[in-house]
Amino acid sequence: MTFDRKDYSDEFLISIYEKLAAPRFIEEKMVNLIRQGKISKWFSGIGQEAVSVGSALALEDDEFILTLHRNLGVFTVRNVQLRKLFAQFQGKASGFSKGRERSFHFGSIEHHIVGMISHLGPQMGVADGIALWNLLNKTKKVTLVFTGDGGTSEGDFHEAVNVAAVWNLPVIFLIENNGYGLSTPVNEQYKCERLIDKAAGYGIEAFRIDGNNILEVYSAIKSIAEKIREKPQPFLVEALTFRMHGHEEASGTKYVPKELMNEWSKKDPILNFESYLLKEKILTEKNKNEICTKIKNNIDTEWEIAANEKPVTADTQKELNDVYAPFNQKVIQPKGSKKNNRRFVDAVSDALRESMEKYPGLIIMGQDVADYGGVFKVTEGFVEKFGKDRVRNTPLCESAIIGTGLGYSIAGGKAVIEMQFADFVSSGFTQVVNNLAKIHYRWGQNADVVVRMPTGAGVGAGPFHSQSNEAWFFHTPGLKIVYPSNAYNAKGLLNAAIEDPNPVMYFEHKALYRSVSEEIPDDYYTIELGKANILKEGSDLSIITYGMGVHWALDSLREHSEISADLIDLQTLLPWDKETVELSVRKTGKAIILHEDCLTGGIGAEISAWITENCFEYLDAPVIRCGSLDTPVPFASNLENNFLPKERFKYRLNYLLNY
Repeated sequence: MTFDRKDYSDEFLISIYEKLAAPRFIEEKMVNLIRQGKISKWFSGIGQEAVSVGSALALEDDEFILTLHRNLGVFTVRNVQLRKLFAQFQGKASGFSKGRERSFHFGSIEHHIVGMISHLGPQMGVADGIALWNLLNKTKKVTLVFTGDGGTSEGDFHEAVNVAAVWNLPVIFLIENNGYGLSTPVNEQYKCERLIDKAAGYGIEAFRIDGNNILEVYSAIKSIAEKIREKPQPFLVEALTFRMHGHEEASGTKYVPKELMNEWSKKDPILNFESYLLKEKILTEKNKNEICTKIKNNIDTEWEIAANEKPVTADTQKELNDVYAPFNQKVIQPKGSKKNNRRFVDAVSDALRESMEKYPGLIIMGQDVADYGGVFKVTEGFVEKFGKDRVRNTPLCESAIIGTGLGYSIAGGKAVIEMQFADFVSSGFTQVVNNLAKIHYRWGQNADVVVRMPTGAGVGAGPFHSQSNEAWFFHTPGLKIVYPSNAYNAKGLLNAAIEDPNPVMYFEHKALYRSVSEEIPDDYYTIELGKANILKEGSDLSIITYGMGVHWALDSLREHSEISADLIDLQTLLPWDKETVELSVRKTGKAIILHEDCLTGGIGAEISAWITENCFEYLDAPVIRCGSLDTPVPFASNLENNFLPKERFKYRLNYLLNY
């Protein structure tokens, strides 16, 4: 291995050696501890230290790095306190995730590090978002994100690199090509000879480096970063290295040919650099021993401090409190008296425009949302008012764009993302349920992202443009779900959702866009999230519904004026207003839950169970649910009408009344 020291001083080269040795000694301790049963799992990066250390040293301390399993060197270079890091590994309360996550599944804004989730690929979309913040704010900062050779096969890799290329984002995608994705060798992962060959398809630059040569890694990343700071653009880097241990310690390395292991053992990044420093008399044996002893002693001391901490104590209320970022909503009433007749679609547009004016860091992203104004024309005219930096057309890549929204939030912004149709969110499902929803519980980082979801049937759009999929997210702690039924609420709830620093899935029924309207205030206002709205009061029974169900219920009550009912519009589905529902059911003794979603597994099932469990002694009849058929949404109008519960609801309502 040949080292080019350029004009680096002896002191700097010795400091690199110290930075390189620290993660190796920690790794060796972890391997011993796992064999002793003192830690549960370890993903070893032995043999790959130069990639992490060299990259972290090459960037400025306030530039974000997004890490994976084997990037311990990033944390040590960034001077993360070892006792806190070790507490993380031990599942202690003082760790970064308070015992809720293991190893490197966390981040630290203080150190400008964003850790991984186990799905790996979504990390790259998050990097795009941080880079977008830097681009729009002209910070001249670089973002670096790690992926593996196996990760380049994931759709998230393509989506994130493509978005970065189209938007000229200042981000380095660093592929640690360590020869194996768990046990699958590279020749079974991709066909191209070199991973950097993929860059040509995106029209971006790429560079291949010896990932075991610390000076080559440092010099290459430093040079690329300097170039990107001056001319924002993405860069693909392939670092050739090798994993000397198993994917995790328990998996072993029996699948690796011995000759290959022997070949790479000769390329050890630390031993080779150490030999070079000794040969050039930059380092002496005495200096080396002193450095190594000091590092090892510090590691042992810090480990013991963490080990002596008591095991984490479970506190149910603390666990529940940390699912969401703290937010004490202060409802804003409209200031003026001026009102105008606005359709549902206009109210949504008004809220977006007013929030864009209120929050200069807010951006809107989605397919066709810019010049075209979105397929439902919600953002028509926004480009002229706010510019294309803030109203951004995206490629067809739901996963990357939701991830971009998260990264943009981590960097300090707010994002509203439009799913062209709610159905398409399935392509970004991991980002929603595993990244947006869990990040605050995992390491205290909020996700200030609203995902707009044009939803619902009744417009003859068939199975892939008509689904009601709110129940997909109802089961996911950490998300909030909002579903307005009228123009006034559509505006106030969307403004409130954008104010909230937590991730909000905001559902807008397509059939309501231009079919309902009312006089609503011209100025900015909000509505309380988590609070239901009682539209009618009565004594016979309680109707609990939301969205289009509100209008079906109103139609039924108009047809049957003899029915005296509480009509509750939930408005917020997660968290839902248990108090209002309970008070109503206690009063009437009968409850029927109506939603457009399919009956089985719908939100009505949970509400019904909760009422039965908490209000049983007040019930005079079974709790009734009414939903759509358990089929996909059909296209032909007769089939679609039969699918929807509107007519069935009338019969179920009468059945409950006469029970």
